[in-house]
Amino acid sequence: MGMRHYEALFIVEAETTEEDLVPIIEKYQKVVTDMGGIVGETGKWEQGRRRLTYEIDGRREGLFILMNFEAGSDVPLELDRIFRISDDVFRHIIVRQDEDEE
Repeated sequence: MGMRHYEALFIVEAETTEEDLVPIIEKYQKVVTDMGGIVGETGKWEQGRRRLTYEIDGRREGLFILMNFEAGSDVPLELDRIFRISDDVFRHIIVRQDEDEE
C-alpha cells in the first residue's frame, strides 16, 4: 500500500499555552509515526488563534494547528478516531492532498 500525502487541521482551546501545545501536537504526530507514517511540517495555521465562523460548544475562538503527513490509508482513519475521543481537540478535518494524481 503506497504512502499518500495528507493534511490534518485541528482546533484546540484558544487559551492553550505554547507549553501545553507541545504535548498535544506530539501526541497526534506519534499516532502517525507509530503506524509507519512520516510527519512533515506541523504548527499553527496562519496566526493560529482565530475566531470561529460559528460557535462550537460555547467557544468563539480556537487555536488552529496544521499537520502535514505521509501515510498509508489506515493512518487517517485511526487519527480521525483518536481526534473524536480526545478532550483537547474540539474540531478536526483530515484531507488527502494528492487526490488528483490517480
